[in-house]
Amino acid sequence: MMATNGKDACGINSDVPSVSSHCNNDVLATKSHSTVVNGAATEASAHSRLQNGGTGAERFTFSPEPTIEDIRRMQAEFTDERDWNQFHQPRNLLLAMVGEVGEVSELFQWRGEVAEGLPNWTECEREQLAQELSDVMIYLVELAEKCHVDLPQAVLRKMALNRLKYPASKVHGSAKKYTEYKD
Repeated sequence: MMATNGKDACGINSDVPSVSSHCNNDVLATKSHSTVVNGAATEASAHSRLQNGGTGAERFTFSPEPTIEDIRRMQAEFTDERDWNQFHQPRNLLLAMVGEVGEVSELFQWRGEVAEGLPNWTECEREQLAQELSDVMIYLVELAEKCHVDLPQAVLRKMALNRLKYPASKVHGSAKKYTEYKD
């Protein structure tokens, strides 16, 4: 979907039965009848939030469900029902994901720096971002599936590698690449 600044494309596809077609109403009803706002369950408990550096500000956390495996399963079912596996090969999925990343980029284009939490964005713009980020994640998970990459385990391995490449004692407060650090 093409948008010039995120404000011109706030309509939500009315073909989707459980999604409100009005931007002013950002609450979505799901099949399980739980309420979802901007992709996050509203019943997320406060105790699951982490304190951000002891400043008293709460750090954002994701809801525990659906899991990555749940998302993989839902997308596999969606694809199977439409006989789209013939088109969902790794290269095609990668290119589709890159296109969706471009759509996320369009939402940020010409805005300058954007503060965490998007305080100057409308609910409509936030919902549009949630939709585009969801597209990116769906394609990422399906690409990992088609390439037989166990994404959660790959993330654990990559985070362990990053801790070795960027030890906190050496890189704290610096944005240099690991190759720029001297021992």
